[in-house]
Amino acid sequence: MNKSRMKTLFTTSLLASSVAFTAQAADLPGTGKTVQPIQSTVAEETFQTLVVNKAMEALGYTVQPTKEVDYNVGYTSIANGDATYLAVNWDPLHKDKYEQAGGDNKFYRKGEYISGAAQGYLIDKKTADKYHITNIEQLKDPKIAKLFDTNDDGTADLTGCNPGWGCESVVNHQMKSFGLEKTVTNNQGNYAALIADTIARYRNGESILYYTWTPYWVSGVLVPGKDVTWLEVPFSSLPGNRSDIDTALPNGKNYGFQMNTMRIVANKKFAEENPAAAKLFSIMKMSINDVSAENLMMQKGQNKSQDIETHANGWIKAHQKQFDAWITEAKNAAK
Repeated sequence: MNKSRMKTLFTTSLLASSVAFTAQAADLPGTGKTVQPIQSTVAEETFQTLVVNKAMEALGYTVQPTKEVDYNVGYTSIANGDATYLAVNWDPLHKDKYEQAGGDNKFYRKGEYISGAAQGYLIDKKTADKYHITNIEQLKDPKIAKLFDTNDDGTADLTGCNPGWGCESVVNHQMKSFGLEKTVTNNQGNYAALIADTIARYRNGESILYYTWTPYWVSGVLVPGKDVTWLEVPFSSLPGNRSDIDTALPNGKNYGFQMNTMRIVANKKFAEENPAAAKLFSIMKMSINDVSAENLMMQKGQNKSQDIETHANGWIKAHQKQFDAWITEAKNAAK
């Protein structure tokens, strides 16, 4: 075969491949459409958000880098169409924020992405066992509260959650409701820094009192039942429209918070115009244990953007069959 003939065949083959690739890309429901994901400033929400972003890319959408915003701003942005979706809508913790920004009239929310998220108050097991502390109401006793005093002001120091988070309103409400305002100081600020100090004090043999949630790396370092113990609350007490909610679990234990589910919430108009994305948001699922395991890797030093990207890619590869099934079902929804 002469060189001219070979060159012609090679060029024809390249053109055919290019046309096939273009046709394939054009078949994807998200081709030519740009989306804007958002999350809070909690770095540990990046992993599950990235997995959703990568699924959207597999559908052909151009996904902008995730913007970090305060939850209140996030819900308003999605409602107004300035952002497309949030992969970490805590339900029911964010119920008031969700409804205040427009609720079901403004948002699309179907399915449950990550289930079984717990929250509550914990203390070190050594102190719990020694003084028989099982309920946060016992901290109304100044002598018990003094055990958790870190600055000698006579009150227990609670490592609380960041201002603006959904847990903030619950903790503040419960401190009043349980009569703890005179004996417990709710320390708020940068949670990552506060909990790091709390862990350091625990390792130094001191008594600790803190709020936390799952999935999160803290429970991989301070293991409930081994290092620390959950405190019950004297009765159910939630703020706002949830005042009549019973937070007791089926086993009778009451830790003061409802079990939460992380759901993907999107702009309603976008979802109506993009049935493939809407279907994807409704069927994606991730184990809470997978999130906790990834968060622990972050805590141990694998916390750079590229590290989390690697974690997300690794999770998809380990669940490739399921991931591909999601994409197929989402594509079919657009036909």
